[in-house]
Amino acid sequence: MDESASVSVREARANLTRLLDRAGKGEPTVITRGGTAVAVMVPMEEYNALEEAADELLARKAQQTLAEEGRAPRATLADIFGRSAPDGA
Repeated sequence: MDESASVSVREARANLTRLLDRAGKGEPTVITRGGTAVAVMVPMEEYNALEEAADELLARKAQQTLAEEGRAPRATLADIFGRSAPDGA
């Protein structure tokens, strides 16, 4: 990313419309606080793609965990929480 793609919080507040226009054109902008990157304004398409990728990764990890548990005893709630389940549960 080039220098123009990074702005301070103050600059972001003052130029929100311009930054939204940039995002709409597919150009991400890093927002910094005290010189440290704290957020990125990205186009919705990129955000949605990132969310889908994260969901896919979590699903793969869950499948792997389930496959591994198939070879080992499953944990009960009591095992996880270290106590008995409440009556009626």
